[in-house]
Amino acid sequence: MSVVSGRGGAMEPQRDRDGSLVHVIETLLDKGLVLNADIMVSVAGVELLGIRIRAALASFDTAAKYGLEFPAGTNTETVAWRNAIEPKETCPSCGKTAPTAQLLDEYCPWCGWQSARAVRAREERGQVEAGEQGEVTEARSGDDRSRAGAAAKRREAAGSDE
Repeated sequence: MSVVSGRGGAMEPQRDRDGSLVHVIETLLDKGLVLNADIMVSVAGVELLGIRIRAALASFDTAAKYGLEFPAGTNTETVAWRNAIEPKETCPSCGKTAPTAQLLDEYCPWCGWQSARAVRAREERGQVEAGEQGEVTEARSGDDRSRAGAAAKRREAAGSDE
């Protein structure tokens, strides 16, 4: 639903026709829905029956995020449970949810977006690797020089023997 200005500058709601059942269910699972109800039956001011109802409709992610209690016997050792309690963030590029560590330290698995931290870390790794390759090249050239020096000494020694 959106709000548009109507007659006299007053704001009037306008219904979008984009909604579908899939969109509604996705929103309910993403945001969650909690129903709390207190039902009391009393006669002549005397409470005869009291019922408290709390029902929640949410995805594992949402329920874990808000600390909702799960029914007894829920297996919390499953992959789905571990994925649900893993912190997640929304990608600023595509708007989809991804694990926070992956989004900040690597890339978005959906669109490939990279955070400034990930780009900086990749550049630093590249500089370290380039430095290590430079050290290897220097070591190789040092080895080559020592071999060349040894060969020259052998030639000199062979020339003096003659």
